[in-house]
Amino acid sequence: MKVQPLTGAIGAEVTEITLSELDASGFADVKEAFLTHCMLVFPGQFLSVEAHMAFAAWWGEASTSPYLKYLDGYPCVLPLSNRGKAHSVTENWHYDSTFLPAPPAATILSARNVPVGGDTMWCNQYRAYETLSAGMKRLLEGVRAEFTGTRLAKLAGDEGAVPSSLHPVVRTHPETGRKALFIGRPGDTVPRLESMTDEESLPILRFLYAHSTSPDRIYRHRWHNGDVVMWDNRCTMHYAVHDYGERAVRELHRISIKGTVPC
Repeated sequence: MKVQPLTGAIGAEVTEITLSELDASGFADVKEAFLTHCMLVFPGQFLSVEAHMAFAAWWGEASTSPYLKYLDGYPCVLPLSNRGKAHSVTENWHYDSTFLPAPPAATILSARNVPVGGDTMWCNQYRAYETLSAGMKRLLEGVRAEFTGTRLAKLAGDEGAVPSSLHPVVRTHPETGRKALFIGRPGDTVPRLESMTDEESLPILRFLYAHSTSPDRIYRHRWHNGDVVMWDNRCTMHYAVHDYGERAVRELHRISIKGTVPC
């Protein structure tokens, strides 16, 4: 197995490995690279649905989210397709399913048929936290933010109660022990900080959101058929660009892995 860093801050390409033939020794090497680089690219894997599920099983139990329609016969596999730019909920920097009490630990995407365009970007939230001033770090100690499922609920046409959870703005990774900034888009994804008014919350949230996505902690991936990309949903945010028109075919499969309650 060969691991080649993709940027100075985040990501690595892993080659000379066949994920469908993974054994315990190989998984240990992949996991070490994953925890080191936060997200991994495995080019040219062309996984079947069953092989995708088998690789995901090495990481733990699959996680599902409300409002999403999973693949028939495969209740943990989420098919992603071109729903048009107006119906895209991923054209913003975000963690996956933060409105859940225990958001996913990791996400694994398998590219089956992708157009030109549709790049996905990731940013390192360890770096985002570490580059805050000492004063801002003190200010954020013990502070929690409200995360909501407003965007998904709206897209699904659900007018009922929108699920939400309170999570620490600075979370400690349960495996590495490192601290990461844990936020989302101010307003609909993260409307407020706990025990603060909107007027008090929004300037802080807007600063943290902009600070998180500095170009020196971002990797942008150009997709190719057969790519498998996985990322750590506890220390990275991502942004899926919709620049491929309304009719282009774009088919990927996503499996998420259950996480723990952020602390």
